[in-house]
Amino acid sequence: MSVNLPKGAVVAVVVTRHRTELLAESLKVMAAQTRVPDHLVVVDNGADQPAREVVEQCAIPSTYLLSQRNLGGAGGFALGMLHALALGAEWIWLGDDDGRPADETVLATLLEEARARNLAAVSPVVANIERPQTLAFPLRRGLTWKRGTDELGNDFLPGIASLFNGALFRAAALDIVGVPDYRLFFRGDEVEIHRRLQRSGLPFGTTLRATFLHPDGSAEFKPMLGGRFHAQDPENEIKRYYTYRNRGYLLSQPGMRKLGLLEVFRFGLYFVGVRRDPKAFVEWLRLVRQGQRERFFRK
Repeated sequence: MSVNLPKGAVVAVVVTRHRTELLAESLKVMAAQTRVPDHLVVVDNGADQPAREVVEQCAIPSTYLLSQRNLGGAGGFALGMLHALALGAEWIWLGDDDGRPADETVLATLLEEARARNLAAVSPVVANIERPQTLAFPLRRGLTWKRGTDELGNDFLPGIASLFNGALFRAAALDIVGVPDYRLFFRGDEVEIHRRLQRSGLPFGTTLRATFLHPDGSAEFKPMLGGRFHAQDPENEIKRYYTYRNRGYLLSQPGMRKLGLLEVFRFGLYFVGVRRDPKAFVEWLRLVRQGQRERFFRK
């Protein structure tokens, strides 16, 4: 089916898997925007529980891409973004199935900010869906960590963005930055794109005038030394595997290598000094080395 997009078209890209109820709520809010996306691309990684019916009920003209293989968040966004580019999108708006815009003005605000500031990408604040006054993920500014939305200011944060939760990209920026690395599967793929944006020199940031709601993800970040340091410790084996393996790969990349020694100190302090679990630290080291060697085996 051919798709004819208008000049300046915005294509929303959403990746989903086995969460039809959350997806339906997300698409409902997207369709209610004052500036409605011109097209919607949904990549469904759950072929055994397809979400086609939910997508077909959305008021936005859509393309539904059902993958017979779980591509993960990285592969799903890569496929969706490339498809949006192939359709002729000039702007690409990213969202996960468990998050949604906080109100009907989010996309319009992102477009306004991107044009006014000439940004390659702009992100909304990502707030806790249950407690919107707190951040869904803690944000580090220097040596301090911010957990409340009121701690960020009231305007714009240059060079900071949460890219898979409501961020808007110029299509031309992806010619320079590229799309997510499928090998990462999930965990760290967003950080890797953020690293590429920083190294590209393209202007980007977070506008504090728009909010995207997401389930709380701060529980994984365990505080140490009175909150001056944090260590990410996911609750299950699968998430730990991809988090630590992919972190090893990221720390071997230009622009992040100086963080390597700090990471060893930080996680050594956490696993040995806080958790009292030296075996967990040895496992962390093993997975980090696996990522450094680009051994991207699936768990």
